[in-house]
Amino acid sequence: MKLRASDLANAIGGRLVGPDTEIDGATFDSRQVLRHQLFVPIVAERDGHDFIGDALKAGAGAYLTSRPEIVEGLGGTAIVVDNTAKALIDTARWGRTQFPASTVVIGVTGSVGKTSTKDLIVAALSSAKRVVANVRSFNNEQGLPVTILNAPLTTEVLVLEMGMRGLGQIDDLCRIARPHIGVITRVGEAHTELVGGIEGVAQAKGELIEALPPQGVAILNADDERVIAMRSRSVAPVLSFGESANADIRITELRLDAHGCALFDISTPSGSATVNLSIPGRHMALNAAAAIAVGEALGVNLELMVESLRSASISDRRMQMKTTRNGALLLDDCYNANPTSMAAAIETLAQIPATHKVAVLGVMAEIENPESAYVKIAQLAHAGNIEIIAVGTDGYGSPAVSIDQAIERISQYDDSSAVLIKGSRVAGLERIVDAVVPN
Repeated sequence: MKLRASDLANAIGGRLVGPDTEIDGATFDSRQVLRHQLFVPIVAERDGHDFIGDALKAGAGAYLTSRPEIVEGLGGTAIVVDNTAKALIDTARWGRTQFPASTVVIGVTGSVGKTSTKDLIVAALSSAKRVVANVRSFNNEQGLPVTILNAPLTTEVLVLEMGMRGLGQIDDLCRIARPHIGVITRVGEAHTELVGGIEGVAQAKGELIEALPPQGVAILNADDERVIAMRSRSVAPVLSFGESANADIRITELRLDAHGCALFDISTPSGSATVNLSIPGRHMALNAAAAIAVGEALGVNLELMVESLRSASISDRRMQMKTTRNGALLLDDCYNANPTSMAAAIETLAQIPATHKVAVLGVMAEIENPESAYVKIAQLAHAGNIEIIAVGTDGYGSPAVSIDQAIERISQYDDSSAVLIKGSRVAGLERIVDAVVPN
């Protein structure tokens, strides 16, 4: 999105210092500055103001600052504001108004599957629309604004993943994004300790549905009772998806191939087709159905969507299929974990026809009643004849091992083995993947 620095300063109540210039997009990471971008120094554990000089050297067109005393020494074009984090939000809120009225904004949230669903929506729509979405999981009060600001004004569909760590946060993101379509993947045990349990999660996720206009569309998981109940919170029409008999976008004949990838039939108001994904996970069928529901709402041809989904890929560390140096199949799902997503990954591993199945599991953070959650996952693994290697926790009922010990064990497995690696970000299990998978 190309903006004049002077127009931006006026829009957000900032003070322009230095020459007026053109800004093209925004970033809060000085290591990833592109030419002409607006650099936004966030004040957190580290003060982003310390990196303004680096951003200017990298080609930043302008920067925000709440420290006017440093501007003269830095040079360049500055917009002085009271608070840079708030100014980034104000900038994105104003930037959102610069898109044509025809631009469709889609919000995606849920306890599990939101990033994969976002990626599959992009894949399904890209054959027919100019689509832009968050990179990776840029889904908070910093990531969502830069996604908006980095989207060209020629964007036809803007897909915005929305995360939450408390009540009211998705509502805040919706006030910036003003979505037309809202997608809820699932309500599960993620961040439950922050919102008072799973009902609090449902309340928080449903803020997206309440933000939709009457002419919008709410896209809801018919297989999740807490999600489909959000129908009552919507003033917009509802499209449902899932395996339920009453789903508008219905999955039938769902099965997995030898690599755990979903093959299924899909029925929609516009027709039916067979979908064959190249991403492991039974639950990926549900995410793909949500993407097809979005396409149905926008009038995208079903055959085009199915063909695009056949070769779709998803963001790093989310059920990515890899091979170890010794030939074992490895499912890299170590980006994050909660009981719901952990169970889905275990169920996928259980259905892969390998002689030896191993789940390398780390901690699940920010959940209520973690002891019972770990026990249930362990029971699910044992029922699937899956060996557990527990890294950094003995909650699964297995002796805890170190990352180095896990690497040593996995390195010995051959092509008769299938290995799942999954845990919350704090577990750092990506180090295992990087050590056993060749570059």
